[in-house]
Amino acid sequence: MNIETLARFPDMKIDTAHGITGYREAGVSQRTLPVVLLHGIGSGAASWVRQLEALDAKRRVLAWDAPGYGASTRVSSGSPDASDYARALSAWLDVVDVDRCVLVGHSLGAIIGGSFAANAPERVAGLLLISPAAGYGAASKELRESKRDARLKMLDELGPQGLASERSANMVSQYADEAAREWVRWNMARIVPEGYAQATHLLANADLEADLARFHGRIAVAVGADDAITPPAACERIAQAAHVSLQVMPRAGHAGYVESPAAYTALIDSFCQGIDCHMKDGVPQ
Repeated sequence: MNIETLARFPDMKIDTAHGITGYREAGVSQRTLPVVLLHGIGSGAASWVRQLEALDAKRRVLAWDAPGYGASTRVSSGSPDASDYARALSAWLDVVDVDRCVLVGHSLGAIIGGSFAANAPERVAGLLLISPAAGYGAASKELRESKRDARLKMLDELGPQGLASERSANMVSQYADEAAREWVRWNMARIVPEGYAQATHLLANADLEADLARFHGRIAVAVGADDAITPPAACERIAQAAHVSLQVMPRAGHAGYVESPAAYTALIDSFCQGIDCHMKDGVPQ
């Protein structure tokens, strides 16, 4: 079913100052702020298909393939940090004519979104972090390297198909149906090893809390109650750093927006509408 739905939002590619960026897009509304969706380390733009479908009539929605994912050009650094990806995001938004948006980041996408918001706050009307990964940038060198090397070893041993087979079940809760499980597997199996490896370095180098301290706009943080990858206790620390209350989504795991699309789309829509209510002619009131 998702493949058929995905055909309505075909994979597009565009040249930017960074290189090629692949993305999917829905909606054309000029009356509301666009929303930009950033996927996690084991996923891609296609994972947001149910949000593209549900929000299509309400606002412009764009989901990118991060650098090194899909057809998107990798970042140049062998051991990148979040600012490398934030610059790629800025270059893409320039070309697709998004001056200001609501930014939604899932897991590793939250790290990229946090860096972009910290460095270009005038372009971010609101930042919604879903099951955010904090990164290991504030940890010891030994811990950063051990986390990075363990993930790289797993990639080398399993490859994308093996990762999808072995790791995708961790992404959803016990309540997920088989269609959701299969969709997570399908997306994970499509990762590009070189891009995933770079993203592993990003995760090791990042410090989301430090970036959030530099962004003073609207932030919301949500997590699935049954998230085993970035559990509520870990996300609570991110929410505290952002000075907001953590929203816990019932009966949902890490890829909550895949297994509980209606609930997570409502979360995104409500956050966007709250920002729309405080805007007039695109200017905060």
